[in-house]
Amino acid sequence: MTPPPAHPDRSPDGPSPSGSTPPAPSAPPSLPSSPPPSVPGPRLTTVAVAVWSTAVVAYILAITGRTSFGVAGVEALDHFGIDASRLAVFTSVQVGVYALAQIPTGLAIDRFGPRRVLVAGALAMAVGQAVLALVGNYPLAVLARVIIGVADATAFLSVMRLLPAWIPPRQAPLFTQFTGSLGYVGQFISAVPFMMMLGVTGWTPAFLSVAGAAVLVAGLVWLIVRDGPGPVPGAAARYRRVVRPSPGESLRSLGVTLRRVVREPACWTGFFIHGSLMGQLSFTLVWGVPLMTLGMGLSPGQASAVLVVNTVVSVAAGPLHGMVSLRAGRRRPVVALVCTLASAVAWVVFLAPGTPRGLAAVVVLAVVVAGLAPVANTAFDVVRENVDREVTATGTGLANMGGFSAAMVAFQGVGLVLDRAAGGDTYTWGDFRVGFLAMGVVWAGGFIGLLALTVVMRRRGRRARAALTPVR
Repeated sequence: MTPPPAHPDRSPDGPSPSGSTPPAPSAPPSLPSSPPPSVPGPRLTTVAVAVWSTAVVAYILAITGRTSFGVAGVEALDHFGIDASRLAVFTSVQVGVYALAQIPTGLAIDRFGPRRVLVAGALAMAVGQAVLALVGNYPLAVLARVIIGVADATAFLSVMRLLPAWIPPRQAPLFTQFTGSLGYVGQFISAVPFMMMLGVTGWTPAFLSVAGAAVLVAGLVWLIVRDGPGPVPGAAARYRRVVRPSPGESLRSLGVTLRRVVREPACWTGFFIHGSLMGQLSFTLVWGVPLMTLGMGLSPGQASAVLVVNTVVSVAAGPLHGMVSLRAGRRRPVVALVCTLASAVAWVVFLAPGTPRGLAAVVVLAVVVAGLAPVANTAFDVVRENVDREVTATGTGLANMGGFSAAMVAFQGVGLVLDRAAGGDTYTWGDFRVGFLAMGVVWAGGFIGLLALTVVMRRRGRRARAALTPVR
């Protein structure tokens, strides 16, 4: 009996697989509770594309559920009778729950498989959107956003877990970026058809439509998605002979997985790379529309058009970042440092004048921020190439917390400073300029963290190359 093959995507500087002696069949705790991972062939198959595409549809639904409330921010102020701080709570809670759910969701995916978790997430999204549609009570609506945050957390990690099972290693970075780019279709759905429906039919029908779509997507995923093309030869028989681990053994196994992920510098590098997504999330999820309509005096239609431009640029830029990631290799953290610094400069230039900017200026900001944001997805390439596949989803979950944790703090910080600056009155351009200083503080912390981890990873790469150099 031979152990499963090593992770095919492993970069030269990644850790070596743990353990060279295969466990005996009588030692269930050493084997995973889900079937062993399959290995994709050298060629991309039609079935692989179909599985990936269906999973991406579920991811698009999750993005729609995440961003739909952002375009309804002004309506939410009236619908629930709240101020900017409490409006920020909606998105902060949802994004906070999403971030905190990353590691538990990753553990669930590694244990039960991405197909089951995707279906459960889509059904939970349906419940959350239905509750949000039907209640007018602020605490219950916040609870709905909690449910939506948990549901949202299942989608992207599941797609990332499917990639090493279905997509050949050389094409995986491109498919990572394709996934992130196509997710912005969900933002387009929120910015155009959902926003139009919200204006025509009102709050309840608009959010119920998202709930209905979630149910349909759950059925589609159950019919088409599979966790892998098949186990490696001989592995399925071994798996069938193994007794399922007891709850205590499962908890110990989860603890081992967590320790492996938390102690891995590549996962934390991914965490800070993904933190570069904060500006894009702040603009599209909560503060972009209020900034444009209340602070700059643009119409809802103009604000919607800016979000569409942002979405189109994000979709177009994703594959370009995928090609850069493929060529950058171990230099991905350096690329992320440059991109996040350029994005910060764009925000500073935009907010510098004391008088409101015009439509052209905010379009330029939307293009720059959206064009640089896909660098955050290179975080998952760093994780995938440096950790064992059996903990890929958990490691990806830790990395995926970066942008959303930073965004959660920024959302609430901007709301609190904005309320203090406005003094409870209407929000002006000057108030938004002061409020966005909170986002700058969060950005600075993330930039310092990424800089430190970049140094760590470069030293690690040099040690690995030195170990591979033959002694003459």
